[in-house]
Amino acid sequence: MSKAKTALIIGASRGLGLGLVKTLLADGWQVTATVRNPQKAEALQALGKVRIETLDMDDQQAVSALSQQLKGDVFDLLFVNAGVKGPDVQTPNGGATMADVGQLFFTNAVAPINLAQRFVEHIRLDTGVLAFMSSVLGSVTMPDAPELALYKASKAALNSMTNSFVTQLGETRLTVLSLHPGWVKTDMGGEGADIDVETSTRGLVDQVNAYIGKGGHHFINYRGETIPW
Repeated sequence: MSKAKTALIIGASRGLGLGLVKTLLADGWQVTATVRNPQKAEALQALGKVRIETLDMDDQQAVSALSQQLKGDVFDLLFVNAGVKGPDVQTPNGGATMADVGQLFFTNAVAPINLAQRFVEHIRLDTGVLAFMSSVLGSVTMPDAPELALYKASKAALNSMTNSFVTQLGETRLTVLSLHPGWVKTDMGGEGADIDVETSTRGLVDQVNAYIGKGGHHFINYRGETIPW
């Protein structure tokens, strides 16, 4: 009997993060999941079988402390899902402050890479997968959704930061995925979105499985289709 695969999901209290945990558990994975506020993680706690850790990804001391706490743990998948939509109005002169924009870019682009650098040693050699929740909106070839201009730019920045991170891995063989989950019915996507969380996360986990051991950095959607940078 083969040993269960292990996953660490960053940002799993609701939406896609919670959906990823559910899908992985259904597939027999052992899952560790992080939340910013355990008091708002009832749905995750109700699943049982999940190791839940408290983490604010923006807090670098907390990231370092969790890495130490999980010292010795090795994961087949590290999925950085945590992120924010940003200011309500994102058009030029829309009133977004320097603090608003700085927080958006730090949370969506800088903090995920800081975390990945800290946790890369926890990812299984050769077959481990590092996944970032990106977005097709991060593709600079697609001129759409101007109302989300800042969010789009933050996801493009995440893709760029991920590319830089991959070039710094040296001899470490790692498969890195920048994943677009589709337009999903979540708090961020809204009820008018195309697909439900279950459809998206099933596809995302399928892509993780498909890319195990391939190495390199790939920008794809939940159906495995390549997205232009």
